[in-house]
Amino acid sequence: MSEEGPGDLDPARRAALAQRLLGALRSHCAGSKAEPRGSLARGTADAYSDIDLRWTVPDGRFADCVAAVPELLGTVRHVASLRVDPELGNSRGRRLLFVDFDGLPLFWRLDLEIVALSVADRPGYDQDNPAARSDDWSRPASALANAVAAVKALLRGRPETARGLLERGFARIGVADTLSGDWFADITRLARAAAAIEPARGPLAERVVRLAADHRPDLGRPGR
Repeated sequence: MSEEGPGDLDPARRAALAQRLLGALRSHCAGSKAEPRGSLARGTADAYSDIDLRWTVPDGRFADCVAAVPELLGTVRHVASLRVDPELGNSRGRRLLFVDFDGLPLFWRLDLEIVALSVADRPGYDQDNPAARSDDWSRPASALANAVAAVKALLRGRPETARGLLERGFARIGVADTLSGDWFADITRLARAAAAIEPARGPLAERVVRLAADHRPDLGRPGR
C-alpha cells in the first residue's frame, strides 16, 4: 500500500500533527494565537478532513509571520507544496495558505488562515476586496487540489460534488473535457493534464493518481 493508502488515515495521527503545527506557530510569534478551525474545532472531522488552523498574529508581525511559514512548517514536517489563495494573495490582514506534506495522505492538507489581530473578529475580511487579490498562482496546482477533493467527495458518497470539482478543474487549466463517468480515469486524466501544462507539478500529479488508485474500489461504479 502506498503512503496515500486507507491504512494511513488514522485521525489520531492527524491530531498529533495538528498539535505539533499549533505549537510551532505559537512559539514563533509572541502574542500570537493558533487554534483549530472548521471541522477539527467542531469535533465533526472524518478520516478525510483537512487540517484547518487559524493563526492570529499582532498587526506589526503579520508580514513577517506570513513570510516565515514555509521554513516554520518545515521544522515540523517536510513541505511538499505550498500555495496561497489568490483571492487574498495581497491582503495586508488575512492570508489563506494550502500546504501538502511529504509522506502524509493528500486528504490531510493544511489550510492555514493567518489573520492580523485588528481584523480577527471580522469573518471573511478582504474576501471581496479587489486590491487583496493576486495573479501569482498556479492553475495546475489548483486543478490538482480539485482532483484530490473529488476523491474525497466520492468517498463521502457525493458524486455530484465530485463531478463539479472535476469539471471546474479541467476548466481551470483550459482543457476541454467531457467526463466519462469512470472516476479513476477522469481523475487520472485531470492530474496528468495539469502536469503536462506545468511539469514541476508532476510529482504532485503522480501522488494524486496513486491516491485515486488506492481508493479505486471505493470510488463507486462508473457513471454513478
